[in-house]
Amino acid sequence: MSYKIYLVRHGQTILNRYNRMQGWCDSPLTHKGIEDAHEAGRRLKKIKFTYAFHSDTTRAMRTCNYILSENDNETPVPITLENFREQGYGYYEGSDSNQAWLMIGASHTCRTFKELISTYSIEDARDFCKEADPFHQAENNQEFWERVGNGFEYLAKIADDGCNILIVSHGTTIRSIVHHFDPEVDITVSPKNGSVTRLTVDGTRVSVDYYSHYLKTDEY
Repeated sequence: MSYKIYLVRHGQTILNRYNRMQGWCDSPLTHKGIEDAHEAGRRLKKIKFTYAFHSDTTRAMRTCNYILSENDNETPVPITLENFREQGYGYYEGSDSNQAWLMIGASHTCRTFKELISTYSIEDARDFCKEADPFHQAENNQEFWERVGNGFEYLAKIADDGCNILIVSHGTTIRSIVHHFDPEVDITVSPKNGSVTRLTVDGTRVSVDYYSHYLKTDEY
């Protein structure tokens, strides 16, 4: 059995605009973020989705609804699937991203998130974040993959052969999924707000068809 998963990053939010850490915390879509969502919907308007999911954040829910509003087909009722929420940053939620990653990476001689995941890995960066969190409430890699892995197991149970599944998720979660299934893909650049990443699940094998497509000339 084979099916496709369309991972879309939510539209730009207020915290995105100001380069703030936004994991389990939430903030409203900006005007650009609303347009990001509608534009993603226009890119995917010919795709008939059997299922549509979004994380348990308002930014993902609204993005999902805007995407489906542009679709040319009869669309499913979107469902909350918290397994695909963003990484939890604990103490660093809402912090300036550059300052937060400087603090997290300091003991590992890295100044930026890009430097951390290039020198170590995105999995290590999660563990470093929890270690640096004075409350130790940020998600480490094991905690993160336990919930995301359960999400993929759920999809495998409900998917029909040949179906298309829409999931509105988040930047670091999408990066992490792509790196997990295809370490050769360059994830040092974050997926753009409203971009589309497609996976093909064939039995137990998951392949990355493309990452962070957002241009009209891109494949969808």
